[in-house]
Amino acid sequence: MTALRTTAAGLAILLAAACTAPAPPRGQAGTAAGAVCTQPQGPPAAETATTIDVIEQAYFCILGKYYSGATLDARALLTAGFVALTQELNRDGRDLPEATMPALTGDRKADWTAFETAYRKVTDQVPTLRDKLAVVTLEAMVAALGDDHARWAHDLKRPPDYYDGDDYGLGLRANVNGSQAEGNPGTALPPLFVTVVQGGAAKAAGLRPGDIIESVDGSAPFAGGRATPAIAALYPRYPQARPVRVRLLRQTTGRRWTVTLKPGLYQRDLATLQVVRSKLLDDDIAYVRLTGFAPDVANRVFTAISRLRTGRTLSGVVLDLRGNGGGSPVEATRLLSAFVHGKVTAYQCTVDARCEIGRTDDTVELLGLPLVTLTDRGCASACEHFSSAVKDLRIGLLVGTRTAGLISGPAQSYLLANNTALGFPARHHLGPDHEVIDRIGVPPDHYVPLTPKDAAAGRDPALAKALALLHK
Repeated sequence: MTALRTTAAGLAILLAAACTAPAPPRGQAGTAAGAVCTQPQGPPAAETATTIDVIEQAYFCILGKYYSGATLDARALLTAGFVALTQELNRDGRDLPEATMPALTGDRKADWTAFETAYRKVTDQVPTLRDKLAVVTLEAMVAALGDDHARWAHDLKRPPDYYDGDDYGLGLRANVNGSQAEGNPGTALPPLFVTVVQGGAAKAAGLRPGDIIESVDGSAPFAGGRATPAIAALYPRYPQARPVRVRLLRQTTGRRWTVTLKPGLYQRDLATLQVVRSKLLDDDIAYVRLTGFAPDVANRVFTAISRLRTGRTLSGVVLDLRGNGGGSPVEATRLLSAFVHGKVTAYQCTVDARCEIGRTDDTVELLGLPLVTLTDRGCASACEHFSSAVKDLRIGLLVGTRTAGLISGPAQSYLLANNTALGFPARHHLGPDHEVIDRIGVPPDHYVPLTPKDAAAGRDPALAKALALLHK
């Protein structure tokens, strides 16, 4: 599973697997609810305007197909949508006396009819705002699910010419990543500091690993020890994103300064683009860094270890999953299967606890090597599937920090009538011991966080701990 984000890449993922049918005619939403999420024929056409009919389609699609749709209080979706509508009216200075939430009874069809009547009454009076009101309403309804794998992907414009090696953004990574800042900010710990400078504006401005970010656009990244929304500005997604002003402290010199970083395309180092990187450490440890569970990635890891093993006896494997945002659960299972056979790796369960069992692929040859896995808050989704199985099945040890807690379940995708993509899980993920990992994460066996001083000095305490454990 990849932790879905509202990005251009995320839209491509959603559309590739999308299911669709035309929006039901007005007044027939109840009878058409089961048909709004069927398999499409052919690729989607260009995106068209979001309308109340599209919102209706999404509403009944969620109720019919979402993991807990059968037991969901649909009034929460409609209320969230109407809240967003009134807030947008207020922001535009166009508040209306008719913008009053209708009474809802808990009858899904009747409540939709009441909501639609009130919605049309409002939007008919502000036709120039109709498109924007539809967008914020549907965004809020999806957000009301509170699910890290639920997204509505729309209006996703990317820089026009991406080439191999190009990336977009400020050119830096911090110890609090974008998914964490937006999806699970309560897990972030101060201070906020630069961990990697990849290129672009950050490199041009002379930023270095270990530089502490004291403010973002004038706002503190932490308040009362909790992460603030300001951190998300470090990870711009759109080419029209505004420059970001950051105040920095370099502890090694005491220097404080402010710099404005303009988002843009930049060329990343080829090594950082490789999904699998490997090297030999201490003459007998295979180190493999895996940035995502892409197709066929397990075989690439096996090949890398085999090459390092040629002509020598290995004492163990360090699998570095820090910053691994997830991907294919099949690849996660195949990689696990090189270390253990005959085990359950995860459960995918419905709201009434009917579970599909995920098992190891025992056709994969066992490596027969001790394993230490490095994790951090950037390890999400399929990465947490792997990490929880390593811990529960006692395949090896986890070193670093707790994982992201962004693994609600594998997202299914549905193409709405305006050619935008709605995605959410039909089942929720549980670990091998039937434990919930979503919003909690997987704790390491050895807690070894990275500090600003470590980053500035180029030290990797988690890796050092992993090597010490394998040499015991």
